[in-house]
Amino acid sequence: MLFLGAVSTFSLVVPIGSVEAQTQIPAVTVEAPAQRARPAAIASSRRAAATRTARAARRAPAQQPAPTQSASSNGATGERANGPVRGFVATRSGTATKTDTPLIETPQSVSVITTDQIRNQGAVSIGEALRYTAGVSGDVNGGSDTRFGGLQIRGFDMTMPGLYIDGLRIPSSNYVHFNGLDPYGAERIEVLKGPSSAMYGGSGTGGILNYVTKLPTAQQFGEVSISGGSFNRYQGQFDMGGPANKEGTVLWRLTGVVRDGQTQVDFSKDNRVFIAPAVTFKPNEDTTLTLLANYQRDRAGWGLQFLPASGTVWPNNGRTIPVSFFAGVPGFDAFNTEIATAGYQLSHNFTDNITFRQNLRYAYQHNEEKVFYGGGYTNEAAGQLARYGSYSNSYINSFAVDNQLQGKFTTGMLSHTTLVGVDYRNTSFRDTAFGVTTSSPEINVFNPNYSYDYVIGTMSDNTGVKQSQVGVYAQDQIKLGRLSFQLGGRQDFVTTQVDNGLANTTASKDASAFTGRAAVMYNFDNGIAPYFSYSESFLPVLATASGQLLSPETGVQYEVGVKYQPLGWNALFTFAAFDLTRDNVVTYPPPTFVAEQTGQVKSRGVELEGTMSLADGWNLRAAYAYVDAVVTQDPVNVGKAPVTVPLNRASLWSDYTLQTGPLAGLQFGGGIRHVGATWGDDSNTFKVGASTVLDALLAYTRDNWRLSLNVTNLADTRYVAACYSLSGCFYAEGRKAIGRLTYRW
Repeated sequence: MLFLGAVSTFSLVVPIGSVEAQTQIPAVTVEAPAQRARPAAIASSRRAAATRTARAARRAPAQQPAPTQSASSNGATGERANGPVRGFVATRSGTATKTDTPLIETPQSVSVITTDQIRNQGAVSIGEALRYTAGVSGDVNGGSDTRFGGLQIRGFDMTMPGLYIDGLRIPSSNYVHFNGLDPYGAERIEVLKGPSSAMYGGSGTGGILNYVTKLPTAQQFGEVSISGGSFNRYQGQFDMGGPANKEGTVLWRLTGVVRDGQTQVDFSKDNRVFIAPAVTFKPNEDTTLTLLANYQRDRAGWGLQFLPASGTVWPNNGRTIPVSFFAGVPGFDAFNTEIATAGYQLSHNFTDNITFRQNLRYAYQHNEEKVFYGGGYTNEAAGQLARYGSYSNSYINSFAVDNQLQGKFTTGMLSHTTLVGVDYRNTSFRDTAFGVTTSSPEINVFNPNYSYDYVIGTMSDNTGVKQSQVGVYAQDQIKLGRLSFQLGGRQDFVTTQVDNGLANTTASKDASAFTGRAAVMYNFDNGIAPYFSYSESFLPVLATASGQLLSPETGVQYEVGVKYQPLGWNALFTFAAFDLTRDNVVTYPPPTFVAEQTGQVKSRGVELEGTMSLADGWNLRAAYAYVDAVVTQDPVNVGKAPVTVPLNRASLWSDYTLQTGPLAGLQFGGGIRHVGATWGDDSNTFKVGASTVLDALLAYTRDNWRLSLNVTNLADTRYVAACYSLSGCFYAEGRKAIGRLTYRW
């Protein structure tokens, strides 16, 4: 936002990002506040300019910036809500409102992780990509979690209800979820914090994670890279696309990953194949249709070993269980998944001010698990650990479609961006599990002697769940000068059915709810924007307990905050204070990990986050969160804090690229991550200690080549990421170094 009405102006050219992607972005004009124009004249001029710009944009050919060519500076043009961003700073998003809205005008906390940040930090999973985000963790259970569980937002576990792809929820079952999608297929990863059912229907109280897929571009481009590093990891990946015809009415893109690797845990693999094609058709200036699909095949082992606190959190008679310790049976260790999604995004402009959009996606996943896991000591002094085995298969199918009609109009002094929509989602899954035994049910954690025999026994679970949801919603973004309001409401109708194949019983439950959201915000001339928001959530859970359906979760949030976008800087700073209440909370306590509803949990806290990408090649991301979560209704644990939720979490990342001289293109950087102590069991009888780790980056770019080295947990600090009980603790990932060579054209 710029100072208004000046006689004298000056221009500031801000080329941002790393050397390999340098282009000059449009000039940012900053006007001195010496003489202010009359508000009416300003408003009239702005409306006229906006109309001319919108019409010109609609008449222009289909132009979507290539991944390294998008401008994202304060006042710069070129960024779209679901498009690429150069540097770390996104200025627009559609996750909170389903409309293309500047973040500085969005009265709710939204964090955006760009592809440049993912690349610079060397993130190879969604969990790693979230490590520098305030109030969020994607790898609560540690980086070796090949199940990719442990998505936590504002103190609440959002692993099952929290993942969305291009604004459509991809539900999970008791056994498997989609959080393992490769981040290389994402244009950006966005986290909307707090309840959002007014726009998305059944969603969790903590917030949602929106995986925004890469779209075709009108500019021909390509990149290929190979990498290798710790844990015998070798990977190749590619991303390419451009126009498919001379007219530019057909665009294409193809993204892929192939990996062969292991984890820090003995005998555990980490292999992957990922492919994502996309095609855009633009028959005229008003209509765009993009077909999207991806397929991912993982062949991995179990990274989580369910270790006891004695020997991990504290020494066992002076002894420590090795980080590489494997508690299972070699040859019977697998977490194999196949993920496939397909859909389209359709947009049609009826007029300059009326747009229809339809997003549709089908998602499928099959998961096969083979595991022996630790079940607590039978003899702590001797280090003898009990083991339990399981073999399971899960299948999940989900279909979702979202129809939106957006209109822009004025009523007197008020301008409106109004959205009405109807969406539908149908999900079905089946989980089956069998008990497995071995002739050596115990193992010594300090001197393991592995057995290779196992016997698959009787079926222990055979549960099928079907759920359909229909939602009708409306939202109005209202502006009165610099004052804006956001009002939204939604009515949902949900039917959930469950059949218990073991007991030969069926059950059905209908649920409906109205959820709302209201917010107010004021955007000052100097880039400061305070806001207040109220939002609600409603989640008919897919989890079952003993073959029976659970009650829907509900949530309420009050949030007050300030956003700041400095004039002339490519930067965004946010502060938020929140008060969250979640009812009918579903948990999975050990040792059975059967779902149960514990009552009510409150979470209160503050978050600070800042991102910058400056002209001299400097990127910065800083985050801090204070989250005070407490159980307020429960038969046993009232007043206790939930496990795995730290009171304090902080991180800082910075990298710099030399712009001139003989070493131009040399990039170096690093980060520090701190996670405070957490309780290790529901009764709060012991704590998991705080941790602080360092990450590092060294890279060199010349012409079309880039050579980089990323090291996470630089000092190879050994620490426990989380505990859920005395017998359910998980190590964090040790030092990991990955070197990568990339060629771009």
